[in-house]
Amino acid sequence: MQQNYKLTIAYDGTRFFGWERQPGRETIQGKLESVLTQLNGAPVDVIGAGRTDAGVHARAMTANVVLDVEQSPEEIRDYMNRYLPDAIAVREVKPCADRFHARYKALGKTYRYTCFDGPVKPVFDRKYVTLLNYTPDVERMRQAAAYLVGEHDFRSFCGNPRMKKSTVRLVDSIQIERRRDRVIFTFHGTGFLQNMVRILVGTLLEVGRGYWEPEYVQEILEARDRKQAGPTAPPEGLCLMKVDY
Repeated sequence: MQQNYKLTIAYDGTRFFGWERQPGRETIQGKLESVLTQLNGAPVDVIGAGRTDAGVHARAMTANVVLDVEQSPEEIRDYMNRYLPDAIAVREVKPCADRFHARYKALGKTYRYTCFDGPVKPVFDRKYVTLLNYTPDVERMRQAAAYLVGEHDFRSFCGNPRMKKSTVRLVDSIQIERRRDRVIFTFHGTGFLQNMVRILVGTLLEVGRGYWEPEYVQEILEARDRKQAGPTAPPEGLCLMKVDY
C-alpha cells in the first residue's frame, strides 16, 4: 500500500552538485532516489523543501516520498543509511498525510553562514567555514542587516537573472554574532531566492570590511539590480539548519 513519508536529512554538500538531480552528476536528490528506487522496486520522486546549491550543507533538510514497501519507518531509515554515501544521513523517516508536500507546505527556513577570520587556519572544519583575510565589523553589518529585515523585493539578491516569478520575500530575522574567531550569520524567512543568502552575506561583508556604509544596503534593495549587490559568498560556509511546517 502506498504511503507518503517525511524524511529529515543531513548532508555534507562538499562534493555534490547541489540538491537537484542532474544527469551524470552526483546530487543529493539523485542519491536518495537511487537508493529508494532499489528499496521500492520502482522509480520514486523525492521532493525536497528547497534546492541547495553545489557545495552547500544541511543539518535538517526535509523531503517527502511516496513508497509502496513492507518495511517500518525505522527500517526504511536504516536501509537508506546503509546504502547512501557517508556524506548523507537520513535522521528520521515518518509516515505523513498524503497531501504533505515538503516544498509547498514549508512555512519558513533557517540558514546559517559561518565565516572564519582567526590567525590559524581551521584544519578540521575547513569545509564548513568561509575563510576571511580581514576582520569584519559586526556592528556595522548589524546596522546594514536592519534594512534587509521585513518583506522586500529581493531582486538585487537573486542569482537567477531570468527569474520571471515574484522576487518579493519575507526575511523576518537576521542575526550576526561573533564567537571567538568565527562570525556567524543566521537568517530566517518564509523562503529564499536562488543564491539569496550567499549574496546577502557577500553584501553584508562588504559593509563589514568598510567598503560600503550600512545605509547603502537600502539603495541596493531599491535598485532591484543584481549588479548593485555584493559578491556571492562561497558555498562552503552555508548550512540549511531547519525547515518549519
